[in-house]
Amino acid sequence: MTDDANKMWGGRFAAGPDAIMEAINASIGYDQRLAPQDIRGSRAHAAMLAAQGILTDKDAEVIREGLLTILSEIESGDFAFSTALEDIHMNVEARLKEIIGEPAGRLHTGRSRNDQVATDFRLWVRDQCDAAISGIEALQKALLGQAEAGADWVMPGFTHLQTAQPVTWGHHMLAYVEMLGRDASRFADARARMNECPLGAAALAGTSFPIDRDATAEALGFDRPMANSLDAVADRDFALEFLTASSLCAMHLSRLAEELVIWSSAQFRFVTMSDRFSTGSSIMPQKKNPDAAELVRAKIGRILGATVGLFTVMKGLPLAYSKDMQEDKEQVFDAADNLMLSLAAMEGMVADMSGNPEALRAAASSGFSTATDLADWLVREAGLPFRDAHHVTGSLVALAEAEGKDLPDLTLDQMKSAHDALTEGVFDVLGVDNSVKSRTSYGGTAPQRVREQIARWKERLA
Repeated sequence: MTDDANKMWGGRFAAGPDAIMEAINASIGYDQRLAPQDIRGSRAHAAMLAAQGILTDKDAEVIREGLLTILSEIESGDFAFSTALEDIHMNVEARLKEIIGEPAGRLHTGRSRNDQVATDFRLWVRDQCDAAISGIEALQKALLGQAEAGADWVMPGFTHLQTAQPVTWGHHMLAYVEMLGRDASRFADARARMNECPLGAAALAGTSFPIDRDATAEALGFDRPMANSLDAVADRDFALEFLTASSLCAMHLSRLAEELVIWSSAQFRFVTMSDRFSTGSSIMPQKKNPDAAELVRAKIGRILGATVGLFTVMKGLPLAYSKDMQEDKEQVFDAADNLMLSLAAMEGMVADMSGNPEALRAAASSGFSTATDLADWLVREAGLPFRDAHHVTGSLVALAEAEGKDLPDLTLDQMKSAHDALTEGVFDVLGVDNSVKSRTSYGGTAPQRVREQIARWKERLA
């Protein structure tokens, strides 16, 4: 055990921890990812200390230069991280002392590792919210491209994965644009809420030094300092909100991925996935597997697992800081990495895939998909109560099924066998094109409504 490990705890301990304690206590293996945020926070803190006369300008300048040297070493891969020094904060401070000597020890004036890590982590998660929003918007634009190309392609809409009513391809793509829009808004809301600065809360009670917390908050791009020092070091709501938003987004990606898996199958043939996002089989030469979609479909497991994991860590902790909170970062890092990978993969898949309008139309024209249109016609043209119209339509579906036909293939006499009010005009609503064109209510599947929504989203994402 090095002397450095003992020195960082001052004179409290006569002997260093053994190897097992060092292994369980160290976080540098993963929190080194916080190095840019840690150095940024330290630079802001040093500048504030100098402005307040707590540090000399000379010390502040050598600290600033030393921190920039360390950042350069880390970025170039030349920095030697030490598990004996526990975490990113002590690794940076120890290296700073090697570079500039005694002034390095003054940097920690008026702060603690408790508010330091809370600040670093909050900065990192804030950046990840921005990255997630950018990734979501890129995927939305890919979906809008598909929606525009197939604004009037007819396809089956499903409930229970059974043919329900005809919809347009563009309308289906826009459903995911809307879902992802909510995801982006959740990340934006979380970002706005987390944009308060813990720095200056020190260990838990604040500090007696005349620090300027507004100055450090402003320097780090926060809206304001956090108002309660206990809450500042104890809070991980920002990470939980990020994980919750990530889980919802990953769930939406998983639903879209599932549809791509189904649609690209030989049984559906709705889409052809590009070779860039497919793999073959080691034994079956005919196979083209949608592996990227399947992996995106699975990512919700680890992202939701991270969310549950951090909730479980935090649920019973008393104020203010406990070492349990060291378990907050790995799962957030993993969830963020996998969300960004999933968004990028899905954007690529959606942008590259080719819809098959013929297969979509054929599927939309089967399964009695215009039965609801027939019932609506009976209500609108013959004045039947909807429940009666529903019953008449159901009997015609049964007749068509027994005849091995679809509804438009029945004769007018067969139609009238169910109800005398049926006329030749009913055939005008039984085609899938007429069906989708008639759904003109706001948010409906009619091509004109689809194009209006595409225009709205294009303007919003411009």
